[in-house]
Amino acid sequence: QVQLVESGGGLVQAGGSLRLSCAASGRTFSTYVGWFRQAPGKEREFVAAISWSGSSTSYADSVKGRFTTSRDGAKNTVYLQMNSLKPEDTAVYYCNTGPSLLTIWTMHFDSWGQGTQVTVSS
Repeated sequence: QVQLVESGGGLVQAGGSLRLSCAASGRTFSTYVGWFRQAPGKEREFVAAISWSGSSTSYADSVKGRFTTSRDGAKNTVYLQMNSLKPEDTAVYYCNTGPSLLTIWTMHFDSWGQGTQVTVSS
């Protein structure tokens, strides 16, 4: 079973940038890797996804043009570059992996990692 560890979160001012990392151990990623977030009092939501081949990406409307996901096969790591951050981006960010975009969009996973906290101050 693949184990995923998210890192790179922190406190940043509005308009700033952060880069999150999702590292896999135990096994390689499945076909797609997704990023998700959960703000206090809200349900977890889809943020972005990338195919492990790197040929396909998908973004939530709320982050299009500001966030970019990429992957490094040699490091077995997926990244989420977040620019022009807004206070409403404040959340715990998670990554997960699955065989299809449908799996990613529906967040149909058996387990989740610890996530990494992103806090954007106004």
